[in-house]
Amino acid sequence: MDTPTAAPPVPRRSASEPPDGGLVRALVPGLLAIAATLAYGLLGSQQFRNLVARSWDLGIFTQLARAYGELRAPIVPIKGDDVNLLGDHFHPLLVLLAPVWWVWPSGEALLWTQALLFGLSAIPLTTLAIDRLGPRLGSLAGGAYVFSFGLQSAAAVQFHEIAFAVPLLALALTALLRERVRTSVLWAAPLVFVKEDLGLTVALLGVLIALRHRPHRVEGVALAGWSAGWFVLSTFVILPLLNTTGQYDYTDNLGSPLEVFWPPVKWLTVLMLVLTAGVIGARSPLIWLMVPTLAWRFTGTVEFYWDWYWHYNAVLMPIALAAMLEALGDRRTGRAVAWWRRDAPVPVRRIRATAVVASALVTLLLGSAMPILDVVRPSKWEPTWRAEPAAAALEAVPDGSVLAVDITLMAHAVPEHEVQWLHGPNQRVPDCMLSDHYAFSWAGDPPQDPALWAQQEWGTEYRTVFEDGGFTVVCRA
Repeated sequence: MDTPTAAPPVPRRSASEPPDGGLVRALVPGLLAIAATLAYGLLGSQQFRNLVARSWDLGIFTQLARAYGELRAPIVPIKGDDVNLLGDHFHPLLVLLAPVWWVWPSGEALLWTQALLFGLSAIPLTTLAIDRLGPRLGSLAGGAYVFSFGLQSAAAVQFHEIAFAVPLLALALTALLRERVRTSVLWAAPLVFVKEDLGLTVALLGVLIALRHRPHRVEGVALAGWSAGWFVLSTFVILPLLNTTGQYDYTDNLGSPLEVFWPPVKWLTVLMLVLTAGVIGARSPLIWLMVPTLAWRFTGTVEFYWDWYWHYNAVLMPIALAAMLEALGDRRTGRAVAWWRRDAPVPVRRIRATAVVASALVTLLLGSAMPILDVVRPSKWEPTWRAEPAAAALEAVPDGSVLAVDITLMAHAVPEHEVQWLHGPNQRVPDCMLSDHYAFSWAGDPPQDPALWAQQEWGTEYRTVFEDGGFTVVCRA
């Protein structure tokens, strides 16, 4: 009788070997990117054509895109006379909107650009998730990410500069988890040109690289120094220098550090972010990359900063998924991250499945509040009764006019007119004013005679040239 021998060990797949489910890996990331781009782009078109204006921001960025497209400095009269938007927030990377404007000079183009950037961010992260978790869990994790509450709410409140930060963060964190540290540094470095506060996030990423990837300590220190330097330079030198009041406008929005923990809505936001990271993601050091963004938001006195809605959570979504993937580990190597330990065993499949499901559920539980559902609601595609009057009102304004306008048609008016906000601090007298009787900026008390209101506001006589659907156009007599 032969002596039994131990079974040979099953060779563990190298992280560089092709994963199982090659077809899923090849197709799903791209399909998710296409689905998200279409969903968010259609949501933007739906809003734009139905005159949904969440704020004046789309008008502001449309005016910036036009300026860059015309090879001018980003002067944005919507914010005030001679206001350079680089003195409001530091986002020189938005010069990349110039080619978009050349192809499609419309605020709607910015909405599709943002949709495309969000969609593209899913490709590296979903591919990584499939590699690490397998085809099913990885695909679910990618879907949970690209339709997460942070990206949905950002799309719903229309274009903001953070659209460029999302794919850059996705690429940088994916490269880092693949141990391609230098590539990660190169993707992370341009984030300082998206918005000034991201310099702190990237600086912290550099510190984490220096501490956790010792062979690349020099790159980590260099990234931290680069980012911290740009944060200081942009916040305390460039922004005040280009600002018409000579200061950084948002310092006044900061409250006491003691207010970080109140009101409770802030804790709800943190809970939602932890769930998005599958809870287990909280033991990945990458989760600390959320701290700079949450710090300025929670010390801020603006209520919009605290909530799960608006665009402020979009940059945290790639961080949440990357942290979850790091904590869940790599099925090919059998290693996971637990706090500062990088060789912990991979959690059992039940835990991995629970984490991915939790990441998806935090969005699904918001139910009908999720804006992306509007794309599949037939009623939301029905043209608003004000669409024709709105188009006629814009047509009534001579091309090239200096136009004071409500937020409702602000972005629509930018391509053909020199636009300013009719409630803004501008000193120049507009040629025409386009007011919306239903605009929220009137606080429910619109003027009964817009021509008289304009005359009192600017000391010049105006006459009514159009009035229908709640829109009134008055021009100089």
